[in-house]
Amino acid sequence: MTNGWTAPGFDRVAAEFERNFTDRGELGAGFAAYRDGELVVDLWGGLADREAGRAWDRDSVQLIFSGTKGLAAACVLLLVQRGQLSLDDPLSRYWPEFRAGEITVAEALSHQARLAWVDAGYGDLLDHDVMAAHLAVQAPSTDPRAAFMYHAITWGWLVDELIRRVDGRSAGQFFAAEFAAPLDLEVWIGLPEELHGRATTMVAPDGVLVDVPETDSLLRPNPLWVPGAEKIWNSPEYRGAGLAAVGGFATARGMARFYSALLSGSVLTTETVELGQREIRRGIEPTWGSEIAYGAGFELRVAGAHLGPPADTFGHGGAGGSRHGAWPTHGIAFSYLMNEVRAQPDERALSLLAALESATTSEDPETTPAGLSDVTG
Repeated sequence: MTNGWTAPGFDRVAAEFERNFTDRGELGAGFAAYRDGELVVDLWGGLADREAGRAWDRDSVQLIFSGTKGLAAACVLLLVQRGQLSLDDPLSRYWPEFRAGEITVAEALSHQARLAWVDAGYGDLLDHDVMAAHLAVQAPSTDPRAAFMYHAITWGWLVDELIRRVDGRSAGQFFAAEFAAPLDLEVWIGLPEELHGRATTMVAPDGVLVDVPETDSLLRPNPLWVPGAEKIWNSPEYRGAGLAAVGGFATARGMARFYSALLSGSVLTTETVELGQREIRRGIEPTWGSEIAYGAGFELRVAGAHLGPPADTFGHGGAGGSRHGAWPTHGIAFSYLMNEVRAQPDERALSLLAALESATTSEDPETTPAGLSDVTG
């Protein structure tokens, strides 16, 4: 069962959302899109909690994993806009204990810090102060392949500590005050305890979470992507921890509204958003073997077009399938989130974004109803 509505011309997106359930076995999900600042798609359906039989409703809140990185990147860019830091400065200028003095803020944001894992281990995964202290004294990897390598979890401790050193607030506190409150966003870096009842329950089918074979020095275990990790994801401790790389929670409507605000020049100026989109590095991720590209924390379009077809797309996806971002030339901002993680290739988000792009560029009046389309599938 799917619910929600679409604006005229976007009914094909609703049809594709329904097919995710009927043809692709979706468990529970939400999808929303804004065009030129107006909400044009707001869809939800399926189960928020399979075991309890709880339905996904309009107010269900979902863990977005690395979709959080786009939120934290915006926090850093606001500090740049205010003249409180520079992307070209070494991270150690703001964080004196950080020993890898040559690494710049831009390099940390674009996954070039050569600190993609924690040598001291992840025993204090949810304690920011401990994990940031570990990274401060850790020597960057000397393996040349690590010079441009995705920092799945460590990115958050580096960036959050930078925000704390410059502003005094954590990434979660900063985002709540500077973005969520003024923009009225249902988006959090760290879910407040009183909202835990709205959170969905995450699941992973057999074979998605696997132990990493120790066949290469770059292949290190990710404590959030090993068998049994669902217990961590769904715990109240994780929900409230506010990990700046992977600890965000949102409704699809809230995430789409956030990226719509970036396009409109709200909070961040157009010039600052363009700075965030400016490509810093592009190349092949050494452990994935596929192309990645980054601006100042935002993912940019690559060959797989996982953030949609337009060339100027930017945003950030999340592990297991969620996708959040914007297409500036189309005036489109979007968010797809779900509670069943899957391995790649995953057609759920790709099909929705293809339908969204088609609806955005089509002028066929036969596909444009006279009024809003209610969806009940």
